[in-house]
Amino acid sequence: MMIKNASRRQLAALVLGLPLALAAVTPSQAQPAWPDKPLKVVLPYPPGGPSDIVMRLAAEKMQAVLKQPIVIENKPGAGGNLGTAEVARATPDGHTWLWITDTVMTVNPHVYKNLGFKPEALIPVTVGTAFNQTLVCNPAVGVKTLAELVTKAKTSKLAYASGGAGVPGHLAMELLQSMAGFDMTHVPYKGPAPAMQDVIAGQVACGFLAGPTVLPQVRAGRLVALAVSGSRRSPALPEVPTVAEAGYPAYVADFTLVMMAPRGTPEPIVARMRQVMSDALKTPDVSEKLRAGDQIVLAGTPAEAAAMLAADSRKWGEVVRRIQLGLD
Repeated sequence: MMIKNASRRQLAALVLGLPLALAAVTPSQAQPAWPDKPLKVVLPYPPGGPSDIVMRLAAEKMQAVLKQPIVIENKPGAGGNLGTAEVARATPDGHTWLWITDTVMTVNPHVYKNLGFKPEALIPVTVGTAFNQTLVCNPAVGVKTLAELVTKAKTSKLAYASGGAGVPGHLAMELLQSMAGFDMTHVPYKGPAPAMQDVIAGQVACGFLAGPTVLPQVRAGRLVALAVSGSRRSPALPEVPTVAEAGYPAYVADFTLVMMAPRGTPEPIVARMRQVMSDALKTPDVSEKLRAGDQIVLAGTPAEAAAMLAADSRKWGEVVRRIQLGLD
């Protein structure tokens, strides 16, 4: 009888202890491994631009750590809105990510009547890098300084190219024109690479384009660099002044590349993705290649990214209202 009672007590203890045993299962046993399939990173621009260059360098390092392929999808259109909208609608399971120029979040909501997505449907993961826009002209235009371009633009009909309506180069040039009192016709392209090709070909006189895209052409003599947009000179073109140094001290237009995720993506996955990308960007060979292409690695936290985007949104919102920039 005592043996039977003991067996019942042992059985009861076993049943009662089962929840505790299950609770002791490690997170890796309780949850599916991540990532368990290829990752997709959407770039809402054509290949060849700064976002494309940086992501392809980082992806090679990230794949080795995550043990899954990273599929980069270029989906240009509407100043980055089309590809961004796709990610905003994606399942937040940590397998779809967005890699954008910060202006998609800081400028486009002030400019476009219909974004096609809600900014709050996305969350920041990290600000990866910072970079300049570079003001370049075809050598045949005959200008070598910003002052010479301003003088010529006031007496001649000139056009400038950008990577699209509302993108960094467009905004940087509109800000400059409003401060310097000249006017050039804007010719938008689907990305900085095709815009650069038409400036080289002489179809458009000048362009305010991403530094990483135009630097090789400046070094080769196919383009003349007049100034850079940011608060610092390009480490790859230290002889080219900032716009502020070239005569407009109140001018500054810094830009960054940002990783975003669909809202609802689990925080541990967001943290892991940020760390893996940060480590990739800070790898000595990658960071040196980026620096040579006018990209400075930042790789901050999600909170730092959110604060930076909020501050830049306020700044560019004021600029957009001042120059009365609006797009459908």
